[in-house]
Amino acid sequence: MKNGTKLFTLKIGGEAGQGQQVAGLIFAKACSRGGLYTYDYSEYPSLIRGGLVTYQISVSEEPVFAAYNTVNLLVCLSKAAFINSKKELSDNAAVFYDGDKFKIEPGELPKIRQINLFSLPLTTIIRQAGLLPITANQVTLGAVAAVLDFDRKLLHSMIKDIFGAKGEKVVEMNIKAIEAGFDYAKNNCRIKNYTKLNTKPEKKDKVVITANEAVALGTIAAGCKFFSSYPMTPASSILHNLANWAKESGMVVKQSEDEISAIHMALGASFAGARAMTCTSGGGFALMVEGLALSAMTETPVVIAESQRPGPATGLPTWGGQEDLRFVANTGHGDFIRIVLTPGDAKEAYFLTPWAFNLAEKYQVPVIILLDKFISEGHESVADLTDKKIIINRGKLLTREQLGKIKEYKRYELTKDGVSFRALPGMAGGVHIANSDEHDEFGFSTEGFMPEIRIRQVDKRYAKLPAILKDLPKPRFYGSKKAKTTLIGWGSVKGPVLEALKSLPEGRYNFIHFTAVNPIDAAEVGKMLKGSGKLVLIESNKTGQFGDLLKQNLNVDFERKILKYSGIPFYPEELIEELSLKKATAIKIVKSKKKVKVK
Repeated sequence: MKNGTKLFTLKIGGEAGQGQQVAGLIFAKACSRGGLYTYDYSEYPSLIRGGLVTYQISVSEEPVFAAYNTVNLLVCLSKAAFINSKKELSDNAAVFYDGDKFKIEPGELPKIRQINLFSLPLTTIIRQAGLLPITANQVTLGAVAAVLDFDRKLLHSMIKDIFGAKGEKVVEMNIKAIEAGFDYAKNNCRIKNYTKLNTKPEKKDKVVITANEAVALGTIAAGCKFFSSYPMTPASSILHNLANWAKESGMVVKQSEDEISAIHMALGASFAGARAMTCTSGGGFALMVEGLALSAMTETPVVIAESQRPGPATGLPTWGGQEDLRFVANTGHGDFIRIVLTPGDAKEAYFLTPWAFNLAEKYQVPVIILLDKFISEGHESVADLTDKKIIINRGKLLTREQLGKIKEYKRYELTKDGVSFRALPGMAGGVHIANSDEHDEFGFSTEGFMPEIRIRQVDKRYAKLPAILKDLPKPRFYGSKKAKTTLIGWGSVKGPVLEALKSLPEGRYNFIHFTAVNPIDAAEVGKMLKGSGKLVLIESNKTGQFGDLLKQNLNVDFERKILKYSGIPFYPEELIEELSLKKATAIKIVKSKKKVKVK
């Protein structure tokens, strides 16, 4: 980009129903199509109309892994959008506001920065162009394109892609709205030495995608044939996308009456031989707990995508955080293995989903893919999403021929690796009881209480653990191994940390990101941490839940814990400030008096 600017952030704000999310996504996809990289973040209330909805997109010529909080161009469709975001404006930022509906006086701008303020009279522009009021969001896009010298043909192509199914008139109306906004801003909104977005033909196979969309695609790639769910933000779009793709993919997709039904329908489908999955958020997962324990006792594979939002109870339905780790890692009564995978971005979400299915079927255990709102709903530009081959491993699933050679089939046979052969209903010689009571090798209940059988079956189920630990995705190391400080994180903190590392002194910090947090491979993680310097934990929760897991498994102490639990994601600027020992007000810092040690 010109003027030495490496990154640009656009933020559009207004009331729910004004179309800022649609406009923002069109802009993000147009940028990506023009060879740029984007990452977006949206805030919205649980309202159909009213309230405040914001959509911000950070754009760069290089891959960008998180949305920034420093805004270069702010589009205000309501006065509340300006009041809420004015503190985020950068020096020489531009502000568009709907001058037909409200006013922003120069005295309301931050006094310490040079801000370019422009009225964008949307009602007047729309009326003069002969458009409908619903096109106001596209008018703002045209104005944005004008001040950024952005190739609006890219916007036109996105309009055709998105609205093409609605007919030529709808496409023409939206393109006309973009042109009207462009012409107005070109003549009335000139900014000296402002950022220009230089686009170029895109050569890479790049998509703008959320982690939820990636999970849905990964579910199809994994060969899943049954999906049941009850909608719950921020996991709902997994269900929505799979429902849209059900016919094409050959998947049965059911919206159940509640989360209890959802997990038990998935377990029934899995018992019948289909790869099966469900999704929910924390409150819905609480209702699934009994089904999770049933999966463990009957050794019926199931995959659950759990996208976190702040709790407890209803909490903050449309905001984010990493508050469910301790709950998910220990949920369900009794001793059993629960695998928890934690992708940090859309690409990891895509590849970890088939991995989750393989783990579930190979070891006949429940597997949870733990996401959160920040990556579930945040779009990012991803190059080569499907650049690796998906391998499907269904584990010890018997064919009819294999079962026919077994003289006496035992569904829960005691084996060295703890994994017994699975036979499906209807297979000759494979009759068995999938029993939620403790049972013997045939599945018969131990009602008379035979302690030796109980001990053998518990030990059998835990005999899977050594192989599981070897099969889990390994933590990934970023940066110099000689760094004095090692940052530790999991899931969605990955993006903000990687962005912060771009601006922090080279070689001072490195980062270990975990995509599997339960069970912990203490030996493997211990090797990674042994040569590290000071340890700093970064999490989006109050208590440092993953830090507690590491403490429990490795006796690790952290010099500092950087914790944020406001419902808003970490921004790279916050981490840069805090790690540079400058003031940061939006996050909580916990300092340890103990020396860091790893045993």
